[in-house]
Amino acid sequence: MQAMSVYTGTCLCGAVALEIQGGIESIIHCHCSKCRKASGTAFATNGFVRTSGLRITRGEQAVRCYEGKPGRRRHFCGVCASPLFSSNSADPERLRLRLGILDSDISERPVSHNFVSSRASWEDLDAELPRHDWHEPGR
Repeated sequence: MQAMSVYTGTCLCGAVALEIQGGIESIIHCHCSKCRKASGTAFATNGFVRTSGLRITRGEQAVRCYEGKPGRRRHFCGVCASPLFSSNSADPERLRLRLGILDSDISERPVSHNFVSSRASWEDLDAELPRHDWHEPGR
């Protein structure tokens, strides 16, 4: 991890703000069905951060969690339901951060696409689709 990195993030409604110190490692795009359902998208982009490096700077009282398996919790904003991070009692030193909440540019980059055999049937990883800086034409 990068010792000097400091990143900030907020949920969709702004009720929860957090700061990450120490960098992000092992960033992956996860295509498993649980990540798809938790994110509502084709995949979730997650990276590990040190538990000691994550600080909730606003809205700690708004953070809720869902325990899908014993000891594994998904933490989210109780106001807008934005996923924030997940914790695992078997690995208390690290949290898995949902990178979509970050407001800062980061220097780290994803290292892989995981669980691609269970990706959404409509997801084509190799598709060359048009790219737009705004909505698609005609919208």
